[in-house]
Amino acid sequence: MRDSMGPVGEWPLQRRMFALMDIFQGARLTHKRPAYGIDQVRTGNAVVSVREEVLLDLPFGNLLHFAKDDVDTAQPRVLLVAPMSGHFSTLLRATVRTLLSDHDVYITDWKNARDVPLSAGPFGFDDYIDYVITFLQEMGPGAHLFSVCQPCVPAFAAVALMAEDGDAATPRSMTLMGGPIDPRAAPTAVNDLSNEKPIEWFEKNLITTVPMRYAGGGRRVYPGFLQLSAFMSMNLERHGAQHRELYQLLADGKDVEADKIKSFYQEYFAVLDMTSEFYLETVDRVFQRTLLAKGELTHRGRPVNPGAIRSTALLTVEGEKDDVCAVGQTAAAHALCTGLRPHLKRHHLQIGAGHYGVFSGRKWEKEVFPQVRNMILAMN
Repeated sequence: MRDSMGPVGEWPLQRRMFALMDIFQGARLTHKRPAYGIDQVRTGNAVVSVREEVLLDLPFGNLLHFAKDDVDTAQPRVLLVAPMSGHFSTLLRATVRTLLSDHDVYITDWKNARDVPLSAGPFGFDDYIDYVITFLQEMGPGAHLFSVCQPCVPAFAAVALMAEDGDAATPRSMTLMGGPIDPRAAPTAVNDLSNEKPIEWFEKNLITTVPMRYAGGGRRVYPGFLQLSAFMSMNLERHGAQHRELYQLLADGKDVEADKIKSFYQEYFAVLDMTSEFYLETVDRVFQRTLLAKGELTHRGRPVNPGAIRSTALLTVEGEKDDVCAVGQTAAAHALCTGLRPHLKRHHLQIGAGHYGVFSGRKWEKEVFPQVRNMILAMN
């Protein structure tokens, strides 16, 4: 609209007016998965095209493959286990793009629970573990696992179960990044919030029923907008500062710089509803009772034994300024892997990085990713 006004649209008053309109328009919530938008990537000395292939289409999530054309040599296969915590897996777009330069990348592409019919049945914590195992088995032997944030616990459990079974598809390496392996190690506001009330309070006050006008009508869910509200309330000053900066950039006509902030919030405001059983079981098992850290976690009644992991190398990554999953929570995985020899364990603390900084942005690309790449190469 500003362009149609000609030179008048560039006057300071008009630019400020349109800057405000742009911010208000961009602040609306959406419930559809954004596009990954990765059409090409540089690998070696060439730029190759990238296309998305759905290898497995399951009710609550797909195994999505970012296939690259014209790659001469086989690259290590990596399953990127994305969070199911109120956002779509596209939140890891930057992680995928960086990994693609040297790896054959697959991702757990979760679906919005409000769009999954009741006939598909429930989806709980144990089902999440099953999906990870199924995806790894579909990829076949020799793959690597890379998990970010919330799914570190079920991903870790999946590897332990596969190792104990002698499953040929057990991954060669496992990277756990900013995940609550042991929330007791360094409690944050997220952990405190999870423990303020009994699990019955969460079920009574935070769970709702999907309206019948949606495909998942009648399903009980934890709405994604509630999770978004909780995340934003933890950093209101930062989000306020970002929007003030966005307004000023738009008002000054610096559209390229403004687009970076706009793109982030377009992704951030795309919310995904979780099934009530998955949300409640995660709060209960991971944050309230910390079952994995205590050696009490089970999968469909079967004890999860991290000591069974003997040949899957472990890399843990934490951000110095992570206020969601503080330093110590993810590194706790090393003490649980009693069957791993020391040379198969590595830890990286990223100085100056917050929660998102360990898997997105300059520090991820320049400092964290080389650690991940080296671990995968060493085990490949």
